[in-house]
Amino acid sequence: MRLDDRLHTIVGLSGTTVRLLDEAGSASLELLSHLLASEGFELISQGAERVLMPPFALLDTVPEREAEKAAAWERHVTEVEFGKPLDADPTTPPRPEYDPASHTVEERVATKAAELRAIGWQASAGTVQRMRRRYREQGLWGLVDHRKTRVPSPTGRADNRVVSAIAEILASTTNESTGTRGRLRRRVEALLAERHGPGTVAMPSKSAFYRLAETMSEGTHAFGEATSRRSAARRPQGAFTPSSACRPGEMVQIDTTPLDVLVVLEDGVSGRPELTIAVDVATRTICAAVLRCCDQQAPRPWTPPCCWPRCWSRSR
Repeated sequence: MRLDDRLHTIVGLSGTTVRLLDEAGSASLELLSHLLASEGFELISQGAERVLMPPFALLDTVPEREAEKAAAWERHVTEVEFGKPLDADPTTPPRPEYDPASHTVEERVATKAAELRAIGWQASAGTVQRMRRRYREQGLWGLVDHRKTRVPSPTGRADNRVVSAIAEILASTTNESTGTRGRLRRRVEALLAERHGPGTVAMPSKSAFYRLAETMSEGTHAFGEATSRRSAARRPQGAFTPSSACRPGEMVQIDTTPLDVLVVLEDGVSGRPELTIAVDVATRTICAAVLRCCDQQAPRPWTPPCCWPRCWSRSR
C-alpha cells in the first residue's frame, strides 16, 4: 500500500490495528480508520498476494487453550519473519539473533526452533517453516491445530445406509409396542436387503449395532415406556433449544419462587411470601425484585399436634 508517498507492506492485523513495514524496514502501527480516512492512502494490488483478516468468528469455535497457543505461535512466526513479534513496540529493536539485517531466514528459523525446544515445545526447524507457510496462506487460522476443531459425529464411522435405516425404523415404531434391540437389528437387515440387495451393506457387529442404536435413540424412549415415547414424538421440534446472551439487556429472565419463611399477612394469617426477580442473563445482575404475598393460598386442614396421640395413649 502507499501512504504519504511511501510504499508500505501490511505484515499484520490485530483487531482494528494494522502493522506496516516500509521500504526502509521500519515498522509502524496504524489504526485502520486512520488509514481509510487518510488522503495519501492507496492500496496497491500485488497479484496473488492478499491481506488476510483475522478469523474472529472461527476463533470463537476453538477451545480457549488452542486459541492461546495459536496466538503464541503468531508471535514466534512474526518474529522469525520480521525480526519482532506482532505485538512488539515499533520503537523496540529486534533481538540480535532475529535481526533480518544480520541473519538469514534459515538461521532465524533454526534459532526459533532451538528456543521453542528449550521451553518444552516439540518443534523442529521443519515445524517452524510449516507454520510460516500456513501463516502466510491462512493467517492466524492457519496456526490453529485443526484436530481440535473437528466435531465428532455421534454415529462414528458407521455406514450412512445403516444409519438411515435405523432412523427410519425407529420413526416407524413410535406407535407400536416397545421392542428390543434385537428386533430392531432384524428389521434393519431386512430393509437393507430389500433396498440394496442381500449382503451388499455390511452390518456392524452386534455390540457396535447396539451402541449405535442407543446413541440414535437417545431421548426418544425407543426401548422404554410406550407412553413416554409417544409423548416425546409429539414434542415440537426446536422448542427447547438453549439460548445465550452476549450483551447486557439482550435477554432478561423472570422467575418467581416461594420463600421458605412464614410471615404474618395483613389479615393476621401467617403465610409464605413469593419473591419475583428479573435477572440479566449476560451479566447475571438482578434488574428488579418484588416481594409479595401469595394471592390465593389454599386453606390448610387443621391437624392436631404430633404429640397428641402419644399424650392420649399415656392418659389411657
